[in-house]
Amino acid sequence: MRTIKPELITEKVRQLCFDAAYDLSPDVENALKTAMAKEISPTGKEILRQILENAEIARKEDVPICQDTGFAVFFVEIGDQVFVEGNITDAINEGVKLGYTEGYLRKSVLKDPIRGGNSGDNTPAICHYEFVPGDKIKITHLPKGGGSENMSGIKMGKPADGAQGVIDFVVNRVSEAGPNPCPPIVVGVGIGGTFEQCAKMAKKALLRPLDVKNPDPFYAEMEETMLEKINNLGVGPQGLGGITTCIGVNILAHPRHIASFPVAINIECHAHRHKEIEI
Repeated sequence: MRTIKPELITEKVRQLCFDAAYDLSPDVENALKTAMAKEISPTGKEILRQILENAEIARKEDVPICQDTGFAVFFVEIGDQVFVEGNITDAINEGVKLGYTEGYLRKSVLKDPIRGGNSGDNTPAICHYEFVPGDKIKITHLPKGGGSENMSGIKMGKPADGAQGVIDFVVNRVSEAGPNPCPPIVVGVGIGGTFEQCAKMAKKALLRPLDVKNPDPFYAEMEETMLEKINNLGVGPQGLGGITTCIGVNILAHPRHIASFPVAINIECHAHRHKEIEI
């Protein structure tokens, strides 16, 4: 059994907050470069160029890619041979507090959803835990901005809806969202499970790098179909037209009840921030 001190987790999370806010991941940057090369709209191409320039400035000057530095969401894989001295959630929240304060990142979390009052340090974080074999902890940080998060959706469909029902739901939701999530977007899709599991899967699906295909050929083909249909909507970069509305669609699926067919979509803006560390 390996013992990990909470102070180490706090320090790693603190650094993750900086890295995610300042440094656009290579898979996203490469997808944007590919999209710029293919974009046929002069306006769309120029917007993509500016997005990439902004990402480079953020990286060089250690400033946020976007002013909305998001709600701090974490997916945490804990090895079954790991013992944490103390409360791991408290350690993560302390890291968020330090990262968002010392990094001068915008603090967007309200203490109460109705009565308001800013928490002052962007805590509490949202933490999803999974226990896996091994003696390590893997922490993935996914800051979720409000504009893209607001365009998410879930549908408790009919079992007869099938693949076409999923495709139609996702494409229609993106069409309804229009320019609001700051396209080009990344789309996470959860299929199956239960109401809450489906929504969680849609968000977790966003963690798969854009240059990694779905290991299931059936769902890989569905992703390509949805990507093509979304880009045919003509929303384009920042909603000003073009063939680049989306740079990636990722699906996660789970067994479901015979009478239920939940489908969820979680959207990320062009500043698709995700960073991970292993302890």
